[in-house]
Amino acid sequence: MTIAEEIDAMTDPSFMTSLARGLAVIRAFSDQRRTLTIAQISQKTGIPRAAVRRCLHTLRQLGYAGAEMNNFSLKPKILTLGYSYLSSTPLTVSAQPYLNNISRVLNESCSLAVLDETEILYLARAATSRVMSVALNTGSRLPAYCTSLGRVLLAHLPDAELKHYLDTVKLRAFTDRTVVSSKRLREILLEVRSAGFAIIDEELEVGLRSIAVPVRGASGKVVAALNVGVQSARVSKRQMQTEILPVLLKGSEELSVLLP
Repeated sequence: MTIAEEIDAMTDPSFMTSLARGLAVIRAFSDQRRTLTIAQISQKTGIPRAAVRRCLHTLRQLGYAGAEMNNFSLKPKILTLGYSYLSSTPLTVSAQPYLNNISRVLNESCSLAVLDETEILYLARAATSRVMSVALNTGSRLPAYCTSLGRVLLAHLPDAELKHYLDTVKLRAFTDRTVVSSKRLREILLEVRSAGFAIIDEELEVGLRSIAVPVRGASGKVVAALNVGVQSARVSKRQMQTEILPVLLKGSEELSVLLP
């Protein structure tokens, strides 16, 4: 089902189709496609070209988008849409010093993320080097099922929500190690829930390993996940558990104290 079909399927009379289309147009842009034509956005979202044109015209008038010839791109003002969330979230505001400390102690990159539908959303990051082929920054998104952050967050979903996720998510292979079986993924998530951490070994990208732990609020509910990513040639899975995991768990406990 395309984004447009999902929007058109909404039957709530208070649902604003035009707003939903505008947001879908904004989300069509990415690190890989920073400039897009009307036709490309229409093909990616399923939204008719005429509607895409009106959305882009509105975004340009408001200063959120710009255009050169027939190529459209987002402008810096678009960041204000996400800044309100990031600046008002206690975890985001408080986390950076702790991530910086973890990164300094381990000399590895450290990230904090939350689950947003089928993806993880990066809230904060302290990078010592670039361990992935794509740049990761605050606001970046990755699939939940093949990331250590995502598996920790999925593993602690209520059973009904996890079942819905596994029944509907489309699993595709990023490497020959990516788990693309819903049954196997469910087994792994149960293991993660029991162990209290998740390790990803070259499932998202060849040469990349990562380990993540949950971050809990005062009620004990998992609200985010904390991870460290490394180059697999430098750090073994055993080292991740013996050297990195204790530092991550300590950082998670310190962050949890700050949360309501």
